[in-house]
Amino acid sequence: MNIDTAISELSLVLGDRLSRSKSDLANHGQSEAYFRPAAPDAVAYPRSTQEVSEIVTICARNKCPVIPWGTGTSIEGHSLAIKGGVTVDFSRMNKVLAINAADMDCLVQPGVTRQDLNHELRATGLFFPVDPGANAALGGMVGTRASGTTAVRYGTMKQNVLALEAVLADGRIIRTGTRARKSSAGYDLTSLLVGSEGTLALITEITLRLFGKPEAISAAICSFETVGDAVNTVIATTQMGIPMARIELMDAKSAIACNNYSNMNLAESPHLLIEFHGSENSVKEDATRFGDLTANFGGADFKWSIREQERNRLWKMRHDAYYAILASQPGRVGFVTDICVPISRLAEAIDETQSDIDASPIDGPILSHAGDGNFHATLLIRKDDGDDLKVARDLAHRMAERALRLGGTVTGEHGVGIGKLDLMAQEHGEAWQVMGEIKRALDPDLILNPGKLVSLH
Repeated sequence: MNIDTAISELSLVLGDRLSRSKSDLANHGQSEAYFRPAAPDAVAYPRSTQEVSEIVTICARNKCPVIPWGTGTSIEGHSLAIKGGVTVDFSRMNKVLAINAADMDCLVQPGVTRQDLNHELRATGLFFPVDPGANAALGGMVGTRASGTTAVRYGTMKQNVLALEAVLADGRIIRTGTRARKSSAGYDLTSLLVGSEGTLALITEITLRLFGKPEAISAAICSFETVGDAVNTVIATTQMGIPMARIELMDAKSAIACNNYSNMNLAESPHLLIEFHGSENSVKEDATRFGDLTANFGGADFKWSIREQERNRLWKMRHDAYYAILASQPGRVGFVTDICVPISRLAEAIDETQSDIDASPIDGPILSHAGDGNFHATLLIRKDDGDDLKVARDLAHRMAERALRLGGTVTGEHGVGIGKLDLMAQEHGEAWQVMGEIKRALDPDLILNPGKLVSLH
């Protein structure tokens, strides 16, 4: 490994777009999670696929680590330079290259954020639905196979990426997939790269599915006595075929935090937040049917609206819930973790997790994308407190083991990074070794985002 030589060669290619300033290195050594900072040796700002190829080629020649960077919002340490090297910041590759309205797809560079894309689409009658909460870069969303509140209807990045352009560890540029909606031509390399967290290639262009904006939207909220009642409502709603665009669960602690932070007046109990997309008549009918259904499970305070202002207020509260939880205990930081289980086991998983947290010395409100069995616990720990961190890690580990016992996965949407690396063998068994073999085949010198997703010794 010769990082200094790689940086010297890169400076000739990039000039002042290769940064070694202390502030730049520090900014790219931080994460949204509890991990210790790990700064790179330099930060590169490419403007084209060809420049990304040159960067990787130089780094490969010098066996220098290469770490992709979108907006830095991932929470399992995906973009930390734990082995040093060069961070490739895609913020200057931020163009929407093509919008194909007739085919309902688009071509974007990886630095485009989801909000930027939807802003560009505003005059077309189309939108991109995947919403992880943060205004993440689409390249990062591809890397972590992101999802969010709308996945129950529109799917995750897995379902919405049609094709990719990517740079391999030796600098080769490849294209995977086409704009066609289906293909049986060979290995599905697009799906292989979606969720690979920058360990197999650097994404430089993305072809995405788009959807028509719904004619009308209705949103509803309802409180329940228990999480089990709320989850049983979700199951019944799914089984009855009521088409949900979003269905989110907040536990009582989250509702209390949102009351204080967002000036709401929610009952201090679990809540479901739901949204329907369709025609004006269908969204009214869906909300009415859902309201009738909630009564069978003890639902109370049911309210629904098609007014945009009221809907926006409801979903702003949901998107601000993480910040509301942090504000509920000033001076503490969030250790956020997620698991995903079959929906029929969701209430059991949440109840056991809540009991586990209640028996611990720290607090941990829970939010859930209930429609697909995914939930998050925000474990509130004192900053730089080793005892709290150990408690949180133990709770998160037991959550993961619980998910596997109930037929689920250790992460529904956060990804692996370094935070869940030690759980991969438990979930995948020998298949994790196969992932390692794929990694070594495509990246024999292990320069692409080393130390993440797979463990190679």
